Amino acid sequence: MIDLHTHTILSDGEFLASELVRRAEDKGYKVIGITDHVDSSNIEMVIDGLLKVSKVVNKHCKIRMIPGVEITHVAPTAIKPLVKLARSKGIRLVLVHGETISECVSLWTNKLAILSKPTILAHPGLISLEDAALAAKNGVFLEISARKGHSLTNGHVVNVARAAGAKLVLNTDSHSSDDLITKGQAIKILTGAGLDKKEIK
Repeated sequence: MIDLHTHTILSDGEFLASELVRRAEDKGYKVIGITDHVDSSNIEMVIDGLLKVSKVVNKHCKIRMIPGVEITHVAPTAIKPLVKLARSKGIRLVLVHGETISECVSLWTNKLAILSKPTILAHPGLISLEDAALAAKNGVFLEISARKGHSLTNGHVVNVARAAGAKLVLNTDSHSSDDLITKGQAIKILTGAGLDKKEIK
């Protein structure tokens, strides 16, 4: 299992990074991306903390930890400078909190996030075909979410990504160990989103 969207106590998760990593390893994960919520108030602190713990985890554990960020609920025009700042600090895994239908995300977040070229547009909600095509062009992955609420539009995301040729990634958006999933659960979520066995593989 590889999961590129999780949270610790550095934002709104329940565990220290080391404990979340251990719990993921116990579930059979091979790679975990820790992507705490950031805006201009905390981005540097979060990056510094995750870079420090990733060095220890990657030296002493079998599981690989990738430090990252999820730029969350910022004004759409403020996304690009934060993506650039994260990249300048050595962060390769940059997510932007997309226009999920379960929260009040600003309009134009999806488009301006994609134009900023993060790694992943998290839970993009009712993303337009135009924005999905832009994601395909810019190499931005669209997320299929295992998280309650965010997962309500997974089928739409799959259909639009197929039509636009955009790449998909399944993530949990874990905030606690109960949110981590098994490979079997991942297959069920992907099947429920409308992917066939070949696409899932």
